[in-house]
Amino acid sequence: MTKYYTNQTWQSADGLTLHFRDYPARGPNVDAARPPVICLHGLTRNGRDFEDLAEHISAAGWRVLAPDVRGRGKSEYAGDSATYAVPTYVGDLIALLEAQGIARFVSVGTSMGGLMTMVLASLAPDRLAGVVMNDIGPVIETGGLDAIKSYVGQARSFPTWMHAARSLQELHAANFPQFELDDWLTMAKRGMALHSNGRISFDYDMKIAEPILQADAAAVPPDLWPAFEALSGRPLLLVRGELSGLFSAETFAEMQRRVPAAKAVTVPQIGHAPTLDEPVVRDAIDALLADIA
Repeated sequence: MTKYYTNQTWQSADGLTLHFRDYPARGPNVDAARPPVICLHGLTRNGRDFEDLAEHISAAGWRVLAPDVRGRGKSEYAGDSATYAVPTYVGDLIALLEAQGIARFVSVGTSMGGLMTMVLASLAPDRLAGVVMNDIGPVIETGGLDAIKSYVGQARSFPTWMHAARSLQELHAANFPQFELDDWLTMAKRGMALHSNGRISFDYDMKIAEPILQADAAAVPPDLWPAFEALSGRPLLLVRGELSGLFSAETFAEMQRRVPAAKAVTVPQIGHAPTLDEPVVRDAIDALLADIA
């Protein structure tokens, strides 16, 4: 199987070695002036989630970077679990941009990656040439967050990939009712790893759960609407899974009202979160990239 990327690293401000996949632009339509695409994954995931999308985009002439956020995948685990927080992740992302000499980029943010994108927009909007927001918005539904809290940080392991896939199916079947066994195996191999003890387990530091589980449930969440509105003025694609419990249809509609120029796609029979390999999403991302100056 052809490998279209190289494994690269960068350093965080607090000295962690962080990893990203670097997919070079290829094909007949390479344009060195294009900003790269950076794919930002969800809470318990890693850059492998974007391997099919990254190959598709890079084959169309775009450089793609798929980082593993600290504590995930091949990135180093943090000594202080308090640094497992969106502001720190955004600082790490800015360090990546500086290390790679990237002035502007197209952000593809799934869930937590979309939160990172909004925070970056509130700090440095000119960095963003275009944005895909995947199943996330300024309001996070309590029910969806509680569902995540019910499984994040549980150090389960499995003897085979089949066992791992079946476990994901039991946990997430309501979000992906049309998934076949091969789909669950793909999800397992992207989000888990085979370790030296011969067991398969989730490919993240279990301590990423601590800031979430220790947060004051009665605290008023930050107002992210200004951060979202900072995304206006550039190509913007909003993606929602029809069955999502984290990202409501009401928030989705309000985002479209506040930024009328945004394109919006609802993925049928999918919950949190669309893989971005769905044909309707792939077509919408291709269209967004065609609008990038």
